[in-house]
Amino acid sequence: MTGHRKERTGIVLSNKMDKTVVVQVERTVMHSRYKKRVRIRKKFKAHDETNACRIGDVVQIVETKPLSREKRWAVRSIERRGPE
Repeated sequence: MTGHRKERTGIVLSNKMDKTVVVQVERTVMHSRYKKRVRIRKKFKAHDETNACRIGDVVQIVETKPLSREKRWAVRSIERRGPE
């Protein structure tokens, strides 16, 4: 299955960098020993070409080639605007 890129949905935490946003993605996994659902949060740096994202926006990010040292994701769309 070539051509499939990973997609994630998360909340924008920071937009202070130029053309870059920090997106927090949250998912739930089952703990292996205690069988309890645990929330896992991970931060991704994503490329935002037009600087359109604001803090609190819910965005969809997609995997890309490495764009910088830590940036391997790009903002595909803004699904919901956050509070101003």
